[in-house]
Amino acid sequence: MAAAAIAALLTLTTFFAASSASADAVNYVALGDSYSAGVGAGNYLGDSGSCKRSTNSYPYLWQSANSPSSFGFVACSGARTGDVLNSQVSALSSSTSLVSITIGGNDAGFASTMQTCVLSSESACLSAVAAGEAYAQNTLPAQLDQVYAAIHAKAPNAHVVVLGYPHLYKIGGSCIFGIGDTKRSAINDAADVLDGVIAKRAANAGFTFADVRDIFTEHEICGSLDTWLHSTTWPIDESYHPNSSGQAYGYLPVFSQS
Repeated sequence: MAAAAIAALLTLTTFFAASSASADAVNYVALGDSYSAGVGAGNYLGDSGSCKRSTNSYPYLWQSANSPSSFGFVACSGARTGDVLNSQVSALSSSTSLVSITIGGNDAGFASTMQTCVLSSESACLSAVAAGEAYAQNTLPAQLDQVYAAIHAKAPNAHVVVLGYPHLYKIGGSCIFGIGDTKRSAINDAADVLDGVIAKRAANAGFTFADVRDIFTEHEICGSLDTWLHSTTWPIDESYHPNSSGQAYGYLPVFSQS
C-alpha cells in the first residue's frame, strides 16, 4: 500500500509539474493596428518608431503581468489588413500559443471619417459614415478572412483573441468642445457595424471575439466618468484612441478574460 501511495504521489507530482510547465510556456504575439500598439497611451518604445508601440498598451501590460515564455509585439499604428499579411504574420510560428489582434478600422476609413465628422457638416459626416459602413459590410469580410486564415496557417495551435472597438461617444453627454449627438450616434453606429462584421468573421475562423463596448460604457468621450478615450488631441494621431486608462481598465481585462 505504501509503495502504491508513493507511486500515486509521484504520478500526481509529475502531472502538476507538467501542467505548470505547460501553463508557463505561453508564446504570445500581439498583432494589429494602433489600438493594439497603444497609440494614445504614451510611453512609446524607442525601437518602435512610427508604429508607436506603448508600454501602457494591453499587450505589453499583459506580458508584464504574466511573464510569457516569449512575447512578439508587432502591432503598428495605421495598420490595415494588408499590413498584417505583409509584415506582421511572419512573427507567428507553430509554437505560438496566444495571439491578439485589432484590425479593420483603418481599412474602413476610420481616420478620414473622424476628420470629416469633426471638421465638416453633419451631412458630410453622415455620408462618410455610410461609406465606411458599406465598406465594412461588403469589402472587409473577405479581407478579414484572409488575415484570419493566415494567422491560423502560421500559428495553428494558438488561441486567437480578436478584439473589437469601443463606442467613442457618450450620447447626451456634455463636452466643452465636441460634436453634436447626431454625428456622435452615427459614429457609434459605425462601431457597431464594424464590430458585428469582425465578430462574425472571427467566429467563422474559430477565434474568440472580445467585445469592449460594455466595459467602456460611461468612459466614452463626453461620458460622466473618467474618460478612457482621447478626443481631438495633439499629436493628432492619438485622437480618438484609448488613453492609458482605456488600455489598462478597458482592453486589458477584456483580453485577459477571453
